[in-house]
Amino acid sequence: MHFTTDDIARLGQTMLEWYDRHHRTLPWRSEPGETPNPYHVWLSEIMLQQTTVQTVGPYFAAFLKRWPTVTDLASAELDDVLHAWQGLGYYARARNLHKCAKVVASDYAGIFPDTEEGLLKLPGIGPYTACAVAAIAFNRHASPVDGNIERVISRLFALETPLPDVKPEIKEKSAALTPANRPGDYAQALMDLGATVCTPRNPACGICPWQADCEGRKSGIAPDLPKKRKKEAKPTRVGYAFWIRREDDGRILIRRRPETGLLGGLYEVPGSDWRAIETPDDVMLSEAPISAKWSELDGTVGHTFTHFHLNVSVLATTVPADQADRMNGSWTTIDGLADFALPTIMKKIVRHALKYR
Repeated sequence: MHFTTDDIARLGQTMLEWYDRHHRTLPWRSEPGETPNPYHVWLSEIMLQQTTVQTVGPYFAAFLKRWPTVTDLASAELDDVLHAWQGLGYYARARNLHKCAKVVASDYAGIFPDTEEGLLKLPGIGPYTACAVAAIAFNRHASPVDGNIERVISRLFALETPLPDVKPEIKEKSAALTPANRPGDYAQALMDLGATVCTPRNPACGICPWQADCEGRKSGIAPDLPKKRKKEAKPTRVGYAFWIRREDDGRILIRRRPETGLLGGLYEVPGSDWRAIETPDDVMLSEAPISAKWSELDGTVGHTFTHFHLNVSVLATTVPADQADRMNGSWTTIDGLADFALPTIMKKIVRHALKYR
């Protein structure tokens, strides 16, 4: 399917008119015609990666209340940022968020670069985020493509190549349709259309502003697009968590994970490596922070990450105070655990262990 120059102008104008009437009101979004706040746009785009709008809303409000500007965020302690991020997952985003804020504050006088090229130089900003911030915050002629836009474009053109192979074609066609006028509002219009009308299941084609031009609707295949390659089954890994209680006051040992890697920089109940074997083995037991008489708690703790499932067995022991003082980590009360940035899997382990106090 090929659109003429007039078609493209008409589609863009139709979409912008629809957006002016039907746009979502979101806490980080300026109203049509208002000047966006680049800090708000950037913060929201980082938070929205792999996360829903409904989930992000309260976190965005809390971050703005605590750190109203990028300079305020740059001055924050990383531990405070990680703690405030708890529940959003993908914690590398939080670490990069903090790094980026520090760079913007120190190297750019607190002012974000206003081009894709400039934004790409910042920590934690990849091609999509640079494109989205350039378009939405600075009205640059850029064409971000998120999951909603992928769906809209694949249906408009009836693209039947499955994801992810079709992504370059979607990007190319989306860029060709992007108007010179109000590209930021146009990008958000497509996002809103995908979120509210051109939905994954049961799209409301009857109220879509592009229904007359949509090849997917005409062919009766819109609900089946975009097609996706069958996902491979996720492997399952196992491991031990070591629940260590200090004898004199009942405090629990936690420690900080290495800065790099999965859940980097967050706090954990000490544990073994996680490996794809049937059950935890003696090698994992040897990774305990101390040699002790362990009691294995009934059941396991399950969690699913992006690329694998995890089942953790919890081993518990109590150590005398003099031995505890020689161990690396932090000893905290149960209530005090709330002061540490614990990822969801660790909170599950804590809840499991507390059932056997």
